[in-house]
Amino acid sequence: MDAEDFAGDLFLALATQGRLELDAAVADEAVAGLRRTLDVVVDRMRILRVWEGGARPAVCDLPPGLAQAVVDVVFAEQLTPGRLEHAARELPKYIEALRLARRPPR
Repeated sequence: MDAEDFAGDLFLALATQGRLELDAAVADEAVAGLRRTLDVVVDRMRILRVWEGGARPAVCDLPPGLAQAVVDVVFAEQLTPGRLEHAARELPKYIEALRLARRPPR
């Protein structure tokens, strides 16, 4: 996937110009979902930093849930290096755009 896969700047520009409008309930639901996604991205980045940061136990010595999370994050980073960091930069733009696009019920 390329940087073009994210359109945070475009959505932000459209919302700032008033060309993107959403019903308040729809916008609120989308923002809540994006915030949950951003939390997951940040958690995965934290796991990756810890794993790459130094002495680490063998995956088989980790609790099962944590072991699977480490495997998933490391594998994803190998497949698409830097993708989590890119998502962490872009998601706040989407959140802000939707916040700006939120229109109260009429």
